[in-house]
Amino acid sequence: MDRRRATAAVVTAVVGAVLLGLSLRAEPGSAGFYAGTIALAAVWAGGALASGPLHLGRTREKRPVLPALLVGGSLSGVFIVGGLVVREIPWLAERVVDVMTYAVVGSGPLVVAVTLVNGVAEEMYFRGALYDAVPRHPVLFTTVAYTVATLVTGNPLLAFAAFLLGLVVGQQRRISGGLLAPAITHVTWSLTMLFALPALFGL
Repeated sequence: MDRRRATAAVVTAVVGAVLLGLSLRAEPGSAGFYAGTIALAAVWAGGALASGPLHLGRTREKRPVLPALLVGGSLSGVFIVGGLVVREIPWLAERVVDVMTYAVVGSGPLVVAVTLVNGVAEEMYFRGALYDAVPRHPVLFTTVAYTVATLVTGNPLLAFAAFLLGLVVGQQRRISGGLLAPAITHVTWSLTMLFALPALFGL
């Protein structure tokens, strides 16, 4: 493993996990929440860039834009169906509401912006820098790392979502050879969930 990539990956993972936990413990819509999420995106992206070159990837000599959009839409559909089940289970429904409160309180455009920026920044780190730093089984490793980082929020349902998303975008990274497809899928999924889940849970 390249020492530069390994060092950047470890430092970024620790700082990013702490900031993620703090940002989702801040008051929804507060200045602290927005400051925390912006700082978090800066950490993921900065750590990724510090680790070395990042690759966008191609499939059959083309940028995998449309396939990534389709995967993101399909994954969103799976989560929406899952949401129909989860909302009937009070304890699980409360975990979703805990997260979705951040989507409906405060500035809508600002929430959309930080969701988009953080989705791209996370992929720059997890499917970009960290993926390239792992010599073996990078899909599994980055998926587990992403899940563990999300667990610091204290929300197991959010960590489960991170695990499923991580598996999908990890495979996209393996197939396409870069982070463009994972980033497009991640952002498509995140933005769809941002609008669909509050409506689904009556927020």
